[in-house]
Amino acid sequence: KRLQRLFVSPKSATDCKWHDEEHTRDGLIRHTSDAPAWKDFDAKYPKFAEDSHNIRLLICADGFNPFRTMNLSYSIWPVVAIPLNLPPWLCMKQQNFILRLLIPGPKSPGRDIDVFLEPLIDDLNSLLEEGVRTYDASTGKPFNLHAAVLSTTSDLPG
Repeated sequence: KRLQRLFVSPKSATDCKWHDEEHTRDGLIRHTSDAPAWKDFDAKYPKFAEDSHNIRLLICADGFNPFRTMNLSYSIWPVVAIPLNLPPWLCMKQQNFILRLLIPGPKSPGRDIDVFLEPLIDDLNSLLEEGVRTYDASTGKPFNLHAAVLSTTSDLPG
């Protein structure tokens, strides 16, 4: 639903297509869409790449101690999705971060993190394969929104 909301306003819908429609391509890496990983993904999945509405995500996970004391081992692990389609001045703004999962516990999830991530992975697979019908306020037309994970960052061992 949060990805669909990006297209409710004409301004944010235009921002979501910025990487394809307004971005200057001069051979320099100024945005994630200029990076080799983005280009490699587009080459492997040309059907996904042909629609500028489709969103590429960065998934981040990192644990922290909410009580700020080192003598407690309790930790919380937020899992955040960041839409990379947005312009660079909006991409890493906190209001565009999507808190997708919160893993509480007395210690880090370790090897059991896959149990917590399974619903997220199911949702992402569904978004990649089937997509979800969404209305684009900038064009006034519906489209099928797809999303894919382009990259991940985490504090977990390799």
